[in-house]
Amino acid sequence: MFIWYSDAFASRYPDMVRALKANRLKELRYNLSCRLFTDAKCYGPGVAQLLHRVERLHSLRAAAAEMEMAYSKAWTIIRNSENALGFKLLDSTTGGKHGGGAVLTADGSALLQAYDAFCQELHDYGDRLFAEKFKVIADRAKAQS
Repeated sequence: MFIWYSDAFASRYPDMVRALKANRLKELRYNLSCRLFTDAKCYGPGVAQLLHRVERLHSLRAAAAEMEMAYSKAWTIIRNSENALGFKLLDSTTGGKHGGGAVLTADGSALLQAYDAFCQELHDYGDRLFAEKFKVIADRAKAQS
């Protein structure tokens, strides 16, 4: 099987070329993870997962349980994020006769929607860029399997 790569590619990635020639290159993939920062890390995939569950379950305790996370840790994550962002993500009511619950604030909901959209676009672009830049390698790996 003939694999084409440019001299520039060969000089820039000699180890990949050696692997291609030796027929031992494994399938390549990439991973993008998006985190937002102020002066500290304040929002990322874990906070987003927690908020999605709160949105669906209307309870931070239930969301934490579903993620196999201690309720106290869930509150710590939310408080740290809120402190770094400067606004509340959740409105919560304590239990009692009618039970407690939690809902996303308007700002929390807007941030979650913007974060999800941003991550989706970032991953879509990453997929296109990966396919373009690593096509030769990906094709070779597929041919070997």
